[in-house]
Amino acid sequence: MNRLSDILDQMTVILSALKDVMDAEQKQLSVGHVNGSTLQRITEEKSSLLATLDYLEQQRRSTQHSADDDIADRWQIITQKTQHLRNLNQHNGWLLEGQIERNQQALDVLKPHQEPTLYGANGQTASANRGGKKISI
Repeated sequence: MNRLSDILDQMTVILSALKDVMDAEQKQLSVGHVNGSTLQRITEEKSSLLATLDYLEQQRRSTQHSADDDIADRWQIITQKTQHLRNLNQHNGWLLEGQIERNQQALDVLKPHQEPTLYGANGQTASANRGGKKISI
């Protein structure tokens, strides 16, 4: 096999792994309660795969290639997978926006019930600022 075929095969493998990671991301974003550490791990894995894919793309562009039907078929598969992943990523973005909106709504509900601050701007406890007597020893 030639160098370009190897690169395209590696890109296909990385794209398949990226789909698995993005499916996990979508599953995590679809549940009622997002596990932050799991989502962070997924994001790091996705970033790593995207960096590898970028490296392979740079290698592909620097490789001399001839018009070959096998190469064209491989490139068509890569193009289709990339389009599918683009759509999946866009959907995951919408799910993430929904999670952010729900979190903001929850915070808005909780804010009126928030206890007063424990410490004032001067660093003293809030009760000391309410006219309580200070006792020195």
